[in-house]
Amino acid sequence: MSPHAIVRRSVRRPVAAGVPLAVAVALVAAGTAGAAPAKVQAPHVTRTATLGDIPLGAFSNALLPGTVADDRGVDLGGLGSDIYPAGRKGEYWTVTDRGPNGQIKVSGTKRRTFPVPGFDPAIVKIRVSGNTVKVLDALPITTSSGKAVTGLPNQQGRDEAPYSYDAQTALSYDPNGLDTEGVVRAADGSFWLVDEYGPSLVHVSARGKVLTRYVPKGLRLTGADYPVVESLPAVLLHRKINRGFEGLAQLPGGDLVMALQSPLSLPDGDAGDASLTTRLLRFSTKKRAVTAEYAYRFDPVNVVDPGEDDTSELKISSVVALGGDRLLVEERTDKAARLQVVKLDRRSNILGGRYDDDTTSPSLEQLDDPAASGVPVLAKKLVVDLGTVSGVPQKIEGIARVDHDTLALVNDNDFGMTDGAGAFDAQGRLVDSGIETTVVYLRLPRGI
Repeated sequence: MSPHAIVRRSVRRPVAAGVPLAVAVALVAAGTAGAAPAKVQAPHVTRTATLGDIPLGAFSNALLPGTVADDRGVDLGGLGSDIYPAGRKGEYWTVTDRGPNGQIKVSGTKRRTFPVPGFDPAIVKIRVSGNTVKVLDALPITTSSGKAVTGLPNQQGRDEAPYSYDAQTALSYDPNGLDTEGVVRAADGSFWLVDEYGPSLVHVSARGKVLTRYVPKGLRLTGADYPVVESLPAVLLHRKINRGFEGLAQLPGGDLVMALQSPLSLPDGDAGDASLTTRLLRFSTKKRAVTAEYAYRFDPVNVVDPGEDDTSELKISSVVALGGDRLLVEERTDKAARLQVVKLDRRSNILGGRYDDDTTSPSLEQLDDPAASGVPVLAKKLVVDLGTVSGVPQKIEGIARVDHDTLALVNDNDFGMTDGAGAFDAQGRLVDSGIETTVVYLRLPRGI
């Protein structure tokens, strides 16, 4: 019997016995007032699924034979760079990052290592089935001539120098290399990706071939085996190393929104490391051009992560379209994350203004209070602090909207790698971190 039926009966019985109606209503009202209000359930994880072990060499060579000569015991990972609904329930498109990489200090200087330099970033279709993540399909990302793009850095002097797994042997740069991060699928079946090296926006065919790579004006990337178009604002040349574009969202009309992972190094690295202001850019897929730019302000680092005091650890790793011009934005460190909702307001467009000029002083990144200096900063509203939700892995980099009140979150497990000389044993085999690629479903009782 429903609660409403119980109340109706409790009213009728006293009236039938001769108790005045006003008294009966008062008694019911008093009982209702004394009842404890219903509690709204807190955000919680409803499902956890894990990717099993798939040898990286076998995975890569099945897509492009001969790509990987020795995977050094590394399994497929890094799928958590992003996640995007694939249409069917429980199925998603994901993208790997540039592949296994780490850092080792040699004579006091950190060197970037690429233990599997032949690895080719891939777009991977997965299905969440029970507590398992299954690989359904994979598309190697290739050049115009069908060769692997690889995940190696592009330009000497701009990107970190690549080294072998033990940091002892220098590797070659690759102008085709992509450090892929965000992924969305267009209505025509093609894909859009973002990359940290350029930073760049990459249009990829339905089978994985790079159609066009859009980079900042003045990048002067030569030698690539695919079309490169300098159409993004030149100010993006000041991106921090390894902190280019990471988040990518597709708005209902087809426009894209790209998020710089961290503030630009303007006028220098120290200013960028201390800044709380990064940038979002809107790209028209019809005009093939950036049409808007927005200032986004991080919360203080100790608010995002109470255990962290280094502002340079703040990053945006995911942006998700919510309908209209609303976005879900993830602010994070490697150990904590908070999800915010913002609305892209036309009045907040700073594209082509003084803060796109790298000679402007102080720069946007140096402003302690951009709003007080007349810069329209995007307003935001906190949805959930993932650090307060049990069962959410660290280093969440991919987020997809499942329905009105459920999100799918995926972590970047870094292919099981850690930094330092102990990442590989004496035989050059990976000492696995034990961190797995995991997809969790997060229920938000209040919805988004």
